[in-house]
Amino acid sequence: MTTLVVLIVILGILALVTLAASLRKIEQFERGVVLRFGRLLPMIRQPGLRMIVPFADRLYHVNMQTIVLDIPPQGAITKDNVTLSVDAVVYYRVIDPVKAVINVQRYMHAVSQVAQTSLRSVIGRAELDTLLSDRDQVNTELKAVIDTPTEGPWGLSIERVEIKDVSLPDGMKRSMSRQAEAERERRARVIAADGEFQASTKLAAAAETMSATPSALQLRLLQTVVDVAAEKNSTLVMPFPVEMLRFFENMTGGQQAEKPQADTGNGRVDDIDGVLFGGDRKPVTGTE
Repeated sequence: MTTLVVLIVILGILALVTLAASLRKIEQFERGVVLRFGRLLPMIRQPGLRMIVPFADRLYHVNMQTIVLDIPPQGAITKDNVTLSVDAVVYYRVIDPVKAVINVQRYMHAVSQVAQTSLRSVIGRAELDTLLSDRDQVNTELKAVIDTPTEGPWGLSIERVEIKDVSLPDGMKRSMSRQAEAERERRARVIAADGEFQASTKLAAAAETMSATPSALQLRLLQTVVDVAAEKNSTLVMPFPVEMLRFFENMTGGQQAEKPQADTGNGRVDDIDGVLFGGDRKPVTGTE
């Protein structure tokens, strides 16, 4: 009887061990691929508690989530012979767990190697300006290059590829800085020249309008005086009338005009230029 009890206990323990060995848990984001004696079973195990044959089946858990893979910095030479270092990040996921297990060994490592070689290849076909200004185009091309050998044979889908950083040599950075500074200076000069041209056009139109109406010019002169006085300056500059300048120009450049004379009232006529032009003679008063 004692031997029978011991045997039953042993069988119970073996049954429990076998049951524990046959139960496998598959997470919601996983799928299970079972190989029985090395041969693939067609049915993919879904999430939950699943049973396998102990010591005969081998269960592979395949993660179906999107995996983020960092590509280490890769040294490359662009199409225009610029040496630089580029790193990137790849977002991919498994769409066929059977291919990911059967057709490729360590698919995560395989994707990393393909991404590194593809990154160097794409950078070698692109120019530096394209790499710096149009990264979307480079990312799209890089995604297509990586997706071609991985989707069909390996059951992987490359969802997105992004270039994170582009490291340039110090000499190239200084050259680009000088180029950017020269470009900004050129734009500033063009804008200043365009402003001067527009201002001269407006001033010419204003001068033409004021020349047609002399009163407008006088009003502008008075407005200038008001503006200067509003600044609380101790010195007030009065504009010299243009008509006065023209008068002196006509008097000195042309023929000497006939001097005006005045009638004294008693039959005598005398010269009065002393009154008009600051001479030392006195005007005739009527009695001498």
